[in-house]
Amino acid sequence: MNNILFPTFVVGSLPRPQWVRDVIEDRKQGVLSWEAAERLLDGAVRSAISLQERAGLDYVSDGEWRRESYVKVFADAVEGFAYDAHIEPGVEPASSIPYPSVVSRMKARRPIAAGEARFLKKHTHVKAMVALPSPYTIGRRMWTAQDSSAAYATREEFMEACIPIVRREVQRLVRLGVDAVQLDDPWLALLVDPDYRQREGITDIDHEKEMSVRCINGVTDGIEGALFSVHLCHAHFNRRHGTKGPYDVIMDALAPMKVHRFAMEFATPDAGGIGVLTRFPKNKMLGLGVIDHTDKNVETPEEVVARVDAALEFVPTGRISLNPDCGFSPSSINPMDLDEAYLKLRAMCEGAKLLRERHG
Repeated sequence: MNNILFPTFVVGSLPRPQWVRDVIEDRKQGVLSWEAAERLLDGAVRSAISLQERAGLDYVSDGEWRRESYVKVFADAVEGFAYDAHIEPGVEPASSIPYPSVVSRMKARRPIAAGEARFLKKHTHVKAMVALPSPYTIGRRMWTAQDSSAAYATREEFMEACIPIVRREVQRLVRLGVDAVQLDDPWLALLVDPDYRQREGITDIDHEKEMSVRCINGVTDGIEGALFSVHLCHAHFNRRHGTKGPYDVIMDALAPMKVHRFAMEFATPDAGGIGVLTRFPKNKMLGLGVIDHTDKNVETPEEVVARVDAALEFVPTGRISLNPDCGFSPSSINPMDLDEAYLKLRAMCEGAKLLRERHG
């Protein structure tokens, strides 16, 4: 961890300019080869990195501008998937993008994020963070009984098969010198919403939590050399969350996870408030969501400070880092504003400076 108080992180994704979205779509449709798309995206990613550095962040990503989505990046690198019409939870079909389902036994085709990481490390002068989807979220997102059971009889079997693939990628990232590895596990956080559980037919919440913990620990156990973070959120598209509710249902799943930090939504009212932090693990870092990415209003540094002050009632200064509630555009077509994202990140970093002056 940085040796400064209140280090600032991104969660991963930034809004893509339209031309970047077009490159991703042309690559998907076969109009552009992966190699040609990469050459075009190199310049764009340099800009995304510079934006974050200019905002003042201590940890930066590549904006995830090479990805169509935070979780589909797994299927892009692994054989065994085919597309279906599944949609994000709580989002209208017209606003969603097709997601793949696993249909045959998986085989890694290429690294998932090592190329992104190598480019990021080469082009930033601050600490580098790279995100990967958790096997639990991959399993909840890309296994269906209809399409997948011939390859993997159960969702749990599929999750187990994902663990070594993600673990090998984490090992690659650590060898490349990535400073922080984030495992995105929003599907754990979605369990807080009873409407989501009903839609998904989930009746055994403890089993789901156990699988999430098993997946995270299967990826990270015994690996050293980077800060490991888990990101939890309520899913969003076009400024709307797919679920709502406080984290109380899942808080007992955090302490057993072999990671250093949890990046969690708290700026949005949909997260249910910070009182649940009374149960936050005493030996973990809190990545406090202080920027509401769904709100068009740009926070002031003073608002960021006020949100941290509220959390300090529960978690001490040395264990709080700052981040937006979520990535600004987990999928490439999420219609968010890049300038707005920059201003929000800058306000967050200015708020961190005020906090350091007070507590340093």
